[in-house]
Amino acid sequence: MFTGFTDETVDFMWGIRFNNERTWFEAYKETYLTQFYQPMRELGDELYDFIRDKRPDAGLIRKVSRIYRDARRLHGRGPYKESLWFSVEQPSEMWTARPTFWFELMPEGWSYGMGYYMAKPLTMAKLRARMDRDPKPMEKLTRALNGQTEFVLETEDYKKPRSQPASDLLAPWYRAKSFAICHNDKLTDELFSRDIVDRLKTGFEFLLPYYDYFVTLDGDPDPRDA
Repeated sequence: MFTGFTDETVDFMWGIRFNNERTWFEAYKETYLTQFYQPMRELGDELYDFIRDKRPDAGLIRKVSRIYRDARRLHGRGPYKESLWFSVEQPSEMWTARPTFWFELMPEGWSYGMGYYMAKPLTMAKLRARMDRDPKPMEKLTRALNGQTEFVLETEDYKKPRSQPASDLLAPWYRAKSFAICHNDKLTDELFSRDIVDRLKTGFEFLLPYYDYFVTLDGDPDPRDA
């Protein structure tokens, strides 16, 4: 059971940022395993169980990120990541193109939410086509999103909208190349206790209707065939 991250968790994250080399990591590997990886896994397990119980037929899995960077993609960086995250998602070869729940802990803070790391252009085209056909469900979801303070919509935008929005309320979705509904925060006290579990459960439950909407997009007709 997750009992909270520790000061050692934070010290390790800052340590690996400024000592991103094998010798330092090996000296502090036990700290990484017990104070960073293990609590992240325990937290991920609890939130996975919570979401799975809410959507038992969704075929969801839980993943915890590796601290090791892909040696083929270092681009001048050290071999280790300075943050860890867990995700809850449907298994897919292109996981970046599927809607995903996540929580991430970094040296400066933490974030969580639901969205795409890199949505496929076809997925976003299907989203626009669905809103064109019936804008009311997404308008309802957007009003709920705009009416709360925990999450914000973050988008990677096209330079120009791909089509005319069905309504002004939906305009941000029409500009989006990819998106996430997320919360970003500093290193708050709740991270060091079980308080973060309740906050994440409340947040993920709010996001479930959005997940339900987006996860079915792949089954929509290809708008290019219209």
